[in-house]
Amino acid sequence: MEARKNPEYLRSVARAVAEFRDALAHFLELHVLNEGLGGVARGIAPAVFPRDDADPEEIARRRAKVSRAAGLAASAVPLTGIAITVQGAGVIDPIRNWETITRPKPLLEAADVLGMCDYALGRLDGLIMQAEAERPPSVGAEAMHPTVWGAAARLWRDGHFREAVSASAEAVVLMVKTRTRRNDIAETPLWQETFSEREPQQGKPRLRWPGDLADRDVSTMNSGLRFFAPGVQMTIRNTAAHNVGELDEQSALERLAALSLLARWVDECDLVEVTEHLDGPGKAER
Repeated sequence: MEARKNPEYLRSVARAVAEFRDALAHFLELHVLNEGLGGVARGIAPAVFPRDDADPEEIARRRAKVSRAAGLAASAVPLTGIAITVQGAGVIDPIRNWETITRPKPLLEAADVLGMCDYALGRLDGLIMQAEAERPPSVGAEAMHPTVWGAAARLWRDGHFREAVSASAEAVVLMVKTRTRRNDIAETPLWQETFSEREPQQGKPRLRWPGDLADRDVSTMNSGLRFFAPGVQMTIRNTAAHNVGELDEQSALERLAALSLLARWVDECDLVEVTEHLDGPGKAER
C-alpha cells in the first residue's frame, strides 16, 4: 500500500508533527517574542530572544529536542504542502527552517511555524479520513502494522518465514527504543521498564495506555501490556532470532499478528516522561 494512502502511516506522521509542535512550544517558553510595540529591529534581529533568567544549557537541550522532532516531522511537508513564501528567499519549509527564528534576519516568525503545524495536523486528519474511506478490505500479512510488514515483506515473499518474523521483531524493538529514546539496556528489560508501573525517571520514560489511570479498563490495559510486551519479546523475538529451524507460513503469520498488535498498542500509548524545569525537579508529563 502506498504510504500516503496508509492511515497508520499518516497517523504516525501526525503524531510526529504534534510532538514537534509541543517541543517547539516548550523551547519558546525560555524565550521572549520579538513582536509588537516592544519589538526590536524586526526583520533584522532574531524573532525570539532568550529570557534573561533562562539557563543556556537548558535552552540547548530543548533546541536539540526540537531539531530531532523536526527530522521526524519533515515527511509531513510533501504530504500536506505546508510552505511559506518569503520575499527574496522563495518558498520556505517551516519545519526544516524552524531554527531561523533564533537567528538574525529570520525567515520565519514563531507564529508562522506553529500555525503551519496546526494546518498540517488538520490536513493530515483529512488525509486519514480519505485513506480510511478508500482503503479496500484486506486480510493477511500485508494488513499488519506497517513497521512489522515493512521489515518482513521481502523475506516473507521469498519464503523465509522465520527470518521475516525475526526482522519484524527487531523492527518493533527499534520502534520502542526510538519512542523512548533508550538504547542503554537489553531488549527484554527495556520492555519491562517501559511498561513498568513505577513512575518515570530521568532518562527512563514509560508508556501508558491513554485515559484516566483510575479507570478499570485503562488499568487493565496497562497491567496486560506489562506482561504482554516482554512476553512477546521472549517467546517470539528470541526464539525466531536464536533457533535455526524454519517456521511454516501459518506459525509465522500468527507471530507477525502478535507483533503487529504490540506495535499498534505502542502507537496508541502515551509517552510519560520527566521534564526538566528551571525552578526545580521535573515532573511526569504526557
